[in-house]
Amino acid sequence: MGVNIMQIIYSHCCGMDVHKQIVVVCLMTPKGKEIRSFGTMTESLLEMVDWLIANNCTAVAMESTGVYWKPIYNILEATGMEILVVNAQHIKNVPGRKTDVKDAEWIADLLQHGLLRGSYIPDRDQRELRELVRYRTKLTQERSREVNRIQKVLEGANIKLGDVASDVMGKSGQDILRAIISGNSDPKTMAQMARGKLKNKTELLEKSLTGLIGPHQKMLLETQLQHIDFLNEQIQKISKEIESRMRPFEQAIEALDGIPGISRTNAEQILCETGIDMSRFPTDKHFASWAALCPGNNESGGKRKTGKTRKGNMALKAALTQAATSASRTKGTYFSAMYRRLAARRGKNKAIVAVAHAILILQRK
Repeated sequence: MGVNIMQIIYSHCCGMDVHKQIVVVCLMTPKGKEIRSFGTMTESLLEMVDWLIANNCTAVAMESTGVYWKPIYNILEATGMEILVVNAQHIKNVPGRKTDVKDAEWIADLLQHGLLRGSYIPDRDQRELRELVRYRTKLTQERSREVNRIQKVLEGANIKLGDVASDVMGKSGQDILRAIISGNSDPKTMAQMARGKLKNKTELLEKSLTGLIGPHQKMLLETQLQHIDFLNEQIQKISKEIESRMRPFEQAIEALDGIPGISRTNAEQILCETGIDMSRFPTDKHFASWAALCPGNNESGGKRKTGKTRKGNMALKAALTQAATSASRTKGTYFSAMYRRLAARRGKNKAIVAVAHAILILQRK
């Protein structure tokens, strides 16, 4: 009786178990397997690459562990080897056999027989752009949190500026806040600083500015405003760098910007995550599955269980969800009609995900 042996796809390959301070490498060749450990300093990584090249290694696989895989990927990228960064969920080892060496052997064995599917890793330019755009998003979120802290300080002093002004950090709001910090306690004088439509609410504004604010609250407001000014400067600086890197994709940005609900910032976020080459997605369904904006598969015994969406690319999902929320509030558009129709019978959250899915598919066209 014959024994079925899985076909070897890669004769010279290696699996890596990557950690913060150590990389355990299992090299597979026709001569057998060899296991070595290397540090994660650049000198040690270069030594590891030289060893792999000397042994004619053509393919490398590693788990996508935090950010620790990135420097290894960057160094290996220049060698021309095939590099697979694999979702850890897809390559779980047998329970009870969990050691660094066993993990490296398991990854190498799966790779050797072509049983691994690598995650999409964009080219270096797009990776750098992603880092910039994602960091700008973090700074913008931090600015929003700081504005909320200002609101809390004002509420603690019973100053109801946020109840009258739609934007506490608008020009009028900032002038009033700086007046409070400088020691101005006359509500009538501060109410005269109102600009634009806020001028029509002078009397109500005067009442809202009557409160009891202490020295420590003024100090907090001053510190918070300085932090917001600093964040604005950094956001502007990074935005300029993003704009210069996005120039080759201006046509794609304008096309996305024309979709209801998508702003230029949204367009930049989406493009840096997906790229502009849609050829790697055979169909719309493949694209939606990669973005995790479709129902998950959860079926057992012929019964369909909860099909909630997977986590996927969280940055892309957040950008599309934000765009979908804006699109749902537009008037007379397909997306707003779609949202209202689905929200009525499936709920608001599922309707937003469905609109985000529709926007994603429209981007691919």
